[in-house]
Amino acid sequence: MTGIVYKSTGSWYTIRTLNGKFYECRIKGKFRLKGIKSTNPIAVGDYVDFELETKNNNVTGVIHNIRERKNYIVRKSVKLSKQTHIIAANIDQVFLLITINNPPTFTSFIDRFLVTAEAYSIKTVLLFNKIDTYDDDTLLEVKYLAALYRKIGYDCIGVSAKTGKNIDKVKQLMKEKVSMFAGHSGVGKSTLINIIEPNLDLKTKEISSQHSQGQHTTTFAEMFDLSFGAKIIDTPGIKGFGVVDMDKEEVGDYFPEFFKLKQDCKFYNCLHVKEPKCAVKKALENDEVAYSRYKSYLQIIEGEDEHYRTDIWDNQ
Repeated sequence: MTGIVYKSTGSWYTIRTLNGKFYECRIKGKFRLKGIKSTNPIAVGDYVDFELETKNNNVTGVIHNIRERKNYIVRKSVKLSKQTHIIAANIDQVFLLITINNPPTFTSFIDRFLVTAEAYSIKTVLLFNKIDTYDDDTLLEVKYLAALYRKIGYDCIGVSAKTGKNIDKVKQLMKEKVSMFAGHSGVGKSTLINIIEPNLDLKTKEISSQHSQGQHTTTFAEMFDLSFGAKIIDTPGIKGFGVVDMDKEEVGDYFPEFFKLKQDCKFYNCLHVKEPKCAVKKALENDEVAYSRYKSYLQIIEGEDEHYRTDIWDNQ
């Protein structure tokens, strides 16, 4: 039998067959010996082949094959630095939720996520959430960031689950597609999904007032079928996003504004760091490339972790 992975708990997988039936399935042990360095060899969104088995009148399945993926979103595993964690597979688009505060989302996180999505040709839409809670100064920050990323080519939408602002626009983009929702804990993924599809009634929690950080409400990634002809993958909140499986020579290709300038660099393999007559550095000096983006680029190619408390406006 063939089906799609709708939920992964690490040991059991909820599979939906092509005719709509759900089965709880486990994985064959040998999959873990195939040299897959991921903590989860099977991810939500994967197409798998499985066989049914009956024990004590309980029908479950055993997964024996994973179909080839068209794409996936992957990051470094938090607990096992040498391994990776596949967040979801076979995605049409990602909605990355961003909040300026409560909790803060920094550009280093945004850029690392976008680089990974670019590497696997996954369209990303930036959703600036909770805009109903912002004062005038904070709204200016939203407008600044939205203008920065729109200039690069990313769709940016300001949304509010409380007021319903632009929810219809998001739903229109989701129709007939598999969309993944991602972001830090507390940015409002579950709340927003509940507004998009109230029948789901996903659990939500308040932000921790002490640290202005969200609390995990989604423990495992899970896919849902929506009433308006769309599929959504809700994911656990992500604290950090480590870029994996990239040579530093190729990282610049996943910054679209850098890639456009690459042909104007003196050297075809220019890293945009110390090389003379670098078009990217020249554009940076002329304020044609955002400093925050260049800073994120340097952190990635130098293998640095994100600096979560670094002010995104420093050196501006």
